[in-house]
Amino acid sequence: MGAEKILSEILDPLREKYDYILIDTCPSLGMLTINALAAADEVIIAVDPQLLAMMGLKDYLRTVTKIRRRINPKLKIAGILMTMCEARTNLCRTLTEQVTESFQGQIRIFDTRIPHTVKVGESIYYSMPVERYSPKASAGIAYRKFAEELISIEG
Repeated sequence: MGAEKILSEILDPLREKYDYILIDTCPSLGMLTINALAAADEVIIAVDPQLLAMMGLKDYLRTVTKIRRRINPKLKIAGILMTMCEARTNLCRTLTEQVTESFQGQIRIFDTRIPHTVKVGESIYYSMPVERYSPKASAGIAYRKFAEELISIEG
């Protein structure tokens, strides 16, 4: 077994027990991300509306294509989720519009936007999901809304 298939082998026995298995990786193209893509049925691409992240999105999409071709032909892109959004800034609005225009009809852009809030950083520090750490935080509410959006799409 190749190193890129380790996570897939670990998760295989769990697939029948759960409707969803979520794997959250850091925004890099390291071995953990490669393993996650090799094991996944679908990928939700979280994008921070900053210029460098937008440039990284193209690299990520190329990697997904390679993984699909070489390792995991069933891998699908569920869509792009805009995260760390500051809707009041022109840059966030502009880059979100550019992503929507660039991928319209090719890749779903989820309606939900995850706002930038200090509560996310704090929840990570305390190793807790943001919706448990601060149930009324705007990011926690947005993540719940996103879960509802995703489930409604999936059926």
